[in-house]
Amino acid sequence: MRWDRFFDDLEDQLASEWEAERAALDTEAERLRLSRVQLSERLMLLAAREGASPIVASFDLGDGATVRASVTGVGADWVALALADGPGGAVLVPFASIGAIGLPHADLLRTARPAPPRSSLADRLTFGFVLRDLVRRRAGVAVHLVSGRVLTGTIDRAGADHLDLAVHDQGSPRRADAVSGYRLVPFGAIAWIRADEAPAIP
Repeated sequence: MRWDRFFDDLEDQLASEWEAERAALDTEAERLRLSRVQLSERLMLLAAREGASPIVASFDLGDGATVRASVTGVGADWVALALADGPGGAVLVPFASIGAIGLPHADLLRTARPAPPRSSLADRLTFGFVLRDLVRRRAGVAVHLVSGRVLTGTIDRAGADHLDLAVHDQGSPRRADAVSGYRLVPFGAIAWIRADEAPAIP
């Protein structure tokens, strides 16, 4: 009888050690997976899912502004947001201008789950690409600079790392007599852009 109990205890001890070792391996594998997660993947998991209500988060941006918004699209180096309060249109934010994102703990944990695979197209949709769509649409914009200054007008051209802005009053069409000046703005100086209409995001 005593030997039976001894072997049962030994079996339980080995099973317990095996479970502890497997849990440690699972934890290490999860740490390794999380070490490879990129911001774009977490933002994709915040994006509004079909049939579900959007997740509203607070975004601290490079000019000191904080906006409450939901994610509507994610590109290679930028995110598109829909403001929770305020005018329609779209907000475009380069990843480099995101200071912090505040959201409920459950949503924060959900964004750490494995994301669905990104299309190769999404990885090619750079900030310049989406701005060129606004150029084609002749959409009015408010360009918020990291310095805190705001320039309003229409983007005439968007290069690889800068844009040309025709400065005019917000809400008015771009006409030669309405333009008060022109600015060449490096992307690195942009905290965020509010566009009067949302760009076409494939």
